[in-house]
Amino acid sequence: MIVIQSIRISEVSIEYLKKRRLEKQYLKAKKLILAGRFSNVDLKIREPKKERIWYFRINKQFRALCELEWDILYVLAIDNHQK
Repeated sequence: MIVIQSIRISEVSIEYLKKRRLEKQYLKAKKLILAGRFSNVDLKIREPKKERIWYFRINKQFRALCELEWDILYVLAIDNHQK
């Protein structure tokens, strides 16, 4: 069972969220992850698994690409899933 204590986000990702007005949706997804409700945001590891990149859904269009170290999830980038 994965337990995530905190989520850290890069400055580039914060700017990406602000530019596309996704802050509120991101904060909702973050709250769900910290509550352990991973299925609500579709938190999964990407293929190939050896790269150890995780992702979660912000909304139907955008995904956050992350790296998990111990109990901290680092958001590396936000990706437009539909392009």
